[in-house]
Amino acid sequence: MSSFDFYLGVDGISIYFVLLTTIIMPISLLSNWTSISENVRSFVVIILLLETLLLAVFMVLDILLFYIFFESILPPLFILIGMFGSSNRVRASFYLFLYTLLGSLFLLLSILTMSSIMGTTDFDALYKTNFNFTTQLFIFAGIFIAFAVKTPTIFLNTWLLKAHVESPLSGSIILAGIVLKLSLYGILRLILPLVPKAYFFFTPMVYVIGVITIIYASFSTLRTIDVKELIAYSSVSHAAVYLLGVFSNSIQGIEGGIVLGLAHGFVSSGLFICAGGVLYDRSSTRLISFYRGIAQIMPIFSILFFILCLGNAGTPLSLNFVGEFMSLYGTFERSPLLGALASSSIVFSAAYTIYMFNRIAFAGSFSKFFKFNIPDLNKREFMILLTLVVLTVLLGIYPAPILDGLHYSVSSLVYHSLIPSRL
Repeated sequence: MSSFDFYLGVDGISIYFVLLTTIIMPISLLSNWTSISENVRSFVVIILLLETLLLAVFMVLDILLFYIFFESILPPLFILIGMFGSSNRVRASFYLFLYTLLGSLFLLLSILTMSSIMGTTDFDALYKTNFNFTTQLFIFAGIFIAFAVKTPTIFLNTWLLKAHVESPLSGSIILAGIVLKLSLYGILRLILPLVPKAYFFFTPMVYVIGVITIIYASFSTLRTIDVKELIAYSSVSHAAVYLLGVFSNSIQGIEGGIVLGLAHGFVSSGLFICAGGVLYDRSSTRLISFYRGIAQIMPIFSILFFILCLGNAGTPLSLNFVGEFMSLYGTFERSPLLGALASSSIVFSAAYTIYMFNRIAFAGSFSKFFKFNIPDLNKREFMILLTLVVLTVLLGIYPAPILDGLHYSVSSLVYHSLIPSRL
């Protein structure tokens, strides 16, 4: 086994994930400003450690180190949920730890296979290789299992719900905003350039899994009664859409997948703050049926919440729309039938998001379950939510800063890795 080198770098793809991490992390710290009163120092240390490790994943240029940092995110998350989560936290943290650890062992096997064949784990050296077809199939299978758990696709998503619902607010924000993007980034870094023939071979299977995930997650979301659970389930559906986009083998689809990943990072973080940081902190319940007519007493909150809900539903002029449209466009080019089925995610996400907003903001006078009136947003909450709303809307109206930066890297990725594999 050769030695590995620790050196960092960014390109037109990873820079956006680095920026996403550095925007979401301060927001996750600020969102728990009042709700965590004990062990504050250890809480801050865990969050900053997580940020360091996540940035390392997006910047490291060696696949063995990529795996090491990819895995090293688990212990801080485990402690974060185990120490600061709600009643069922220990079980949730074990679910998260064991699921992702087992999935990632297959990734380690794939990396060891590539290293033993090539004698190096350096990204640049491996990009220039061409493994034979059978080897590629096995390597792909190992890498994809690890990323399917992290995405998470159907049958592998039980850990996500428990982790989201039980974790503290900052844990939910980091999980939805950044950790779910690791699989997206890993596919662009490991699968496309290193195993392009297997990528083509398995695309139909990935598409079927993605479409089933979208439909299943959407129906589960429609029937849930817990606000936090609803947002967590919708994350699964959106993650499946960008998975389809990245597997579309078209520049539009891959760019759309990355844009949707970034947009989802902003919007789901905002929705978690609305549900966990504002509503739950004021009323100590997550059940939708207990909230009614919030718009009457929290008008500012309702407006920001509404814009985030529109973003989650992929409404035009939001960044989610740009990402979702481009992902589905790429999917449709690759397979019209599955593309049409995947497009149902737009209808479903509108259904469950607007249904949730309607039940919370309107639906009669403010609930009789609460004895006291609850106050509107304070300055801190307003600034956090406004930041996320402005990013979502401005980049939705004018997405060129992201798309122009992505274009060169994505085009070269497609031409270098996918064109030769078709010959």
